[in-house]
Amino acid sequence: MRIEQLGEGTPEVAIVAGIHGDEPCGPRAVERLLTENPDVERAVKVVVANERALERGVRYVNEDLNRVFPGDPEAETYEQRLAHELVTELRDCTVLSLHSTQSYAQPFALVDRVNAVARSICPYLPVSELVETDVFTKGKLISHPHTLEVECGLQGSDEAARHAYDLVRGFLAGTGALPLPEGENPVNAGTRDEVEVFRMDQPVLKNGGSEFEVLVDNFQRVGEGEAFATSDGAELVADEPFVPVLMSAYGYEDIFGYTAEYVGALGN
Repeated sequence: MRIEQLGEGTPEVAIVAGIHGDEPCGPRAVERLLTENPDVERAVKVVVANERALERGVRYVNEDLNRVFPGDPEAETYEQRLAHELVTELRDCTVLSLHSTQSYAQPFALVDRVNAVARSICPYLPVSELVETDVFTKGKLISHPHTLEVECGLQGSDEAARHAYDLVRGFLAGTGALPLPEGENPVNAGTRDEVEVFRMDQPVLKNGGSEFEVLVDNFQRVGEGEAFATSDGAELVADEPFVPVLMSAYGYEDIFGYTAEYVGALGN
């Protein structure tokens, strides 16, 4: 685990990249930030977490790091021990965790539940959607207090790396670690009102099959009776309306993604 710091003092703000070794957008973004070495107004801790997996270009070495938090310092597996080390490093910090996905090209944010941290920081981020993961947080870093997770874009793409950098800068502005971008009106900053909030409901199971296709767009409502995917050429039809989140053909082994419901706009 690589740990760097911007600014002097004890960091209360942290950025985590490289939870998964096959998601290079976060490490690329923080490397750019560290190279620029901006003059921060609050100390910032920067962590590249799963260096072994990054070096190998694989999601994980022994087991998925983002399924084993808070970890165990005495565990036999590398990721279990790493999870414990990372949680220890992040204690008392407000955290941004950078990820990428195979399902959606635009960045969006995720939280355990919408709280004061989400309400104060998300308006500074270049996102239009915020997802409450609720019961699907077990073992994930997002269950750590004061943590925002962001999906930066499509896995392995240059665009995701650019989004990741913009998300980092927005997070640092939202936490007061960096000043607002030049020309932005501080009176209106942090008042983005187009951030829509969705709450995850159920996983959408694949139930066998070997060839899959998703027929709908994430965050676009699927109506009752509408075909949303195919499995070995057979259409799968919605029993009731839902909003798809993280839906893709091959992003997960056993599920397409999740159903969600729209619950309102941030700040309303």
